[in-house]
Amino acid sequence: MAEPQPRSVHEGATGDVDEEVQTTAKSAEDRKAAAAMASLDSRGDDASTSGNAVDQDAVNRAVQGLGGGAVEKKEVKKVKVDAADVALLVDELDLTKPKATELLKAHDGDAVKAMKAFIEV
Repeated sequence: MAEPQPRSVHEGATGDVDEEVQTTAKSAEDRKAAAAMASLDSRGDDASTSGNAVDQDAVNRAVQGLGGGAVEKKEVKKVKVDAADVALLVDELDLTKPKATELLKAHDGDAVKAMKAFIEV
């Protein structure tokens, strides 16, 4: 027969209980995400909603709580960028062409300023 197990052992556990059973969130971002997920789990007493229907208001509140609300478009300057500058940023900073172009436009087409700004971040 099987020996009695200590209370700290959970059946089916892989050995690292901290990974499997997390009692509290470790960071503020984790707590915020957990609160958003918990708000999705709460259900109202509406008889009109089916079991598979998603509460759109709860989803919107959760997304806004996570900072993913309405995405504002950044105003893009109408700056002409040189293809050689884009290629330079792509090669030296390992950026994609659209990202390099956006970075150059944000710094008035000046490759040196764009590179310094990218490195500082």
